[in-house]
Amino acid sequence: MAASQASLLLQKQLKDLCKKPVDGFSAGLVDENNIFEWSVSIMGPPDTLYEGGFFSAIMSFPQNYPISPPTVRFTTEVWHPNVYPDGKVCISILHPPGDDPNGYELAIERWSPVHTVCDAVMFFCCSIITDISN
Repeated sequence: MAASQASLLLQKQLKDLCKKPVDGFSAGLVDENNIFEWSVSIMGPPDTLYEGGFFSAIMSFPQNYPISPPTVRFTTEVWHPNVYPDGKVCISILHPPGDDPNGYELAIERWSPVHTVCDAVMFFCCSIITDISN
């Protein structure tokens, strides 16, 4: 998919996310001239270790989005086994499509071009913020 097509898709998905926001999550552009880099904010959900927390991250999209997944990096310090010390998030939905060469993930758990930013956000919020509380 050409960058212009990816750009149009991201504009639509950001608009959709603004129209129907996800509870505890907000997104916007880091720079009004760059649709490929979003600033995201996550509120720690109630009844979790993260309750009352406010977490910021950068979501970066490749030029061939949605063929390839976005990357997410927290800019706020977060303790979680799936977040590296530099803030980079490592969860299955953010891994490229196809089979996992290490055999840990099913192909269905990984990124697919049919996923939207909202899908990634929902999975991201559920797995990163709530998994550790279980």
